[in-house]
Amino acid sequence: MEAAKRRLLYTLAVLGLRVDTREENPKTGLHFEFLENRRGNKVLTGHDSGLITMNIAEADDVRRERLRVALREPYRTLLGHFRHEIGHYYFDRLVVGTRQQNAFRALFGDERADYSEALARHYREGAPADWGATHVSAYATMHPWEDWAETWAHYLHMVDTIGTARACGISMTPENPKDPMFAAEALPGPASFDLLMKQWYPLTYAMNSLNRSLGMPDPYPFALAPAAVKKLRFVHRVIEAKASR
Repeated sequence: MEAAKRRLLYTLAVLGLRVDTREENPKTGLHFEFLENRRGNKVLTGHDSGLITMNIAEADDVRRERLRVALREPYRTLLGHFRHEIGHYYFDRLVVGTRQQNAFRALFGDERADYSEALARHYREGAPADWGATHVSAYATMHPWEDWAETWAHYLHMVDTIGTARACGISMTPENPKDPMFAAEALPGPASFDLLMKQWYPLTYAMNSLNRSLGMPDPYPFALAPAAVKKLRFVHRVIEAKASR
């Protein structure tokens, strides 16, 4: 739990995103609680006004994998949970009541839609069959808040993985010129979104290929449609605007 949390905070620092503590902001400062289920009290992982609650059962690899399979999720990790929940935290800070809100609604939908109804509908009917044409995950179709949080988490996956590849000096010049190439380009200042995407596709191609050579599942089991990429670009723009202030 703590290792995943520290990884999250490191990525936020790299992106220039300020984190207020509860001491600095008693009402909405960031605070974490790691709780366990008790008789009659099931702990739900979630976010509320800066408080991120994590069910410590998610740290049990066997239980988490069983739940992933039961929910038909292609990906479920502790770090993914942290990145998703911090997306809700930054939605309140970077989108709500700002000039970004109308652009958000045009891309993600109106966050004022009833959340309880959306949640019940999602677990009753599931995601639309064509969700991959517009969203980064099936869960993202549930409500605009979750679409934002899933897209935000996906963006953090991207920048952290690319940053690690750069730090390791990874580059790829495949024998087959039709295969994607990867160059760990380190440019001064924040990378443009187009550069991130240019590096992301070949890097994930290599990651998945290496895992398949070991008989392991793809570490990146996603395919990004143009509509989902537009949402990722929006997240990039929101973070870039905040970091430049």
